[in-house]
Amino acid sequence: MQVGYESVVGQPKTASGEDRRVDLDAATVGSLIAHRLQQDAERAAFGTAYEDHDVVFAREDGSYLKPEVVSKTFRALVAEAGLRRVRLHDLRHGQASIMLAAGVDMTVISKHLGHSGIRITSDTYTHLLEGVGRQAAEAAACTRPAWSIGGSRSWPSG
Repeated sequence: MQVGYESVVGQPKTASGEDRRVDLDAATVGSLIAHRLQQDAERAAFGTAYEDHDVVFAREDGSYLKPEVVSKTFRALVAEAGLRRVRLHDLRHGQASIMLAAGVDMTVISKHLGHSGIRITSDTYTHLLEGVGRQAAEAAACTRPAWSIGGSRSWPSG
């Protein structure tokens, strides 16, 4: 985090004060390993001038990235790709939306986002659930025997 002109490093805030686990897919882990190898090469090239803060993302000399530089670079990449205006924070919402559309349980999404409770997640993303009711009905219909849907079997009377 940056406070004024100073980079400040500390524990991330959580409501419970506990560390939070973030699971990553294999492709992301592979990308991070490749990135770490690149950092190792930069560290070797800079020698004793390298500022080793043991952070995932840093400048080539190991010094901290300034948030406004990251945001400016991201905006340039978005424009270059021809996308509408997207903020870095929008990626968080996009990820949650993709997970929800893929059928990931709301509790899992809530924990992934680091929300203190499922209600925050539910209140934020419930509008995306409009088609879920029909999907649930279709899924339930698949559990009924075939004869119960348009078949000739008669229903018991009385």
